[in-house]
Amino acid sequence: MAKDFIGVLDSGVGGISVLRKLVCELPHEDFHFFGDSAHNPYGEKTDEEVRTLTRNIIAQMVENGAKAVVIACNTATSAAADAMRDEYDIPIVGVEPALKPACGALPHGRILVMATPVTLRLDKYQQLKSECYSTAEVIEVPCAGLATRIEKGHLDDADLHALLGSLIGCWADKIDGVVLGCTHYPFVTKQIRDVLGDVRFFDGAAGTARQTRHLLEERGLLYKDNHPGKVQLKSSLDTSEQAKLYRWFFEEAPLD
Repeated sequence: MAKDFIGVLDSGVGGISVLRKLVCELPHEDFHFFGDSAHNPYGEKTDEEVRTLTRNIIAQMVENGAKAVVIACNTATSAAADAMRDEYDIPIVGVEPALKPACGALPHGRILVMATPVTLRLDKYQQLKSECYSTAEVIEVPCAGLATRIEKGHLDDADLHALLGSLIGCWADKIDGVVLGCTHYPFVTKQIRDVLGDVRFFDGAAGTARQTRHLLEERGLLYKDNHPGKVQLKSSLDTSEQAKLYRWFFEEAPLD
């Protein structure tokens, strides 16, 4: 089977924030997005559970003809990306919290890192943090339950605002920047700003898109400019309601 599409996966709708950056960066490519909403959230599972789920999804994508795979999930990247690169001879691109850009932009600031408990616990994040030689103050907030709330698509309801208030309300007007360490979180930047005040946001989606282009160029795998790129959206919760929700996040949900 010809290898002709880029697979993009996440624990649910969050990776659509990365997919949208990928489509902007690579408009002539075909993308197959798979959100594992049936097993959401990954950020509250064990490392081994996340690796197994990620491995199964990537195996199916490769079997179906993926020429590259983007793991559009910080938790799955931390838990599984290195192992997947050892198993497959195609570009496997991950995401990571944009801590380095945040520390570079705000070297003397106070930076809040919002991420899932698993992302903050794993060695990959701790290594990333150790590489950020900065005088910035980094404050980590494990945001259990937030991705699950965003997954429902009710981004302006009172429960979501209440959850954000309980997670980060104590830092209102005390923070200079926020690292969005989960790909679900860019969909609620407005709501986070409502709690914290006027802050700068940092996430890794644009860098992931650029890295994907670079790796495809290296291997001569880019489509020509005359190819009309297409996007396919699928969820492990295979219902019409879920299909509508995914389409809404891709076409209409506010970002930034």
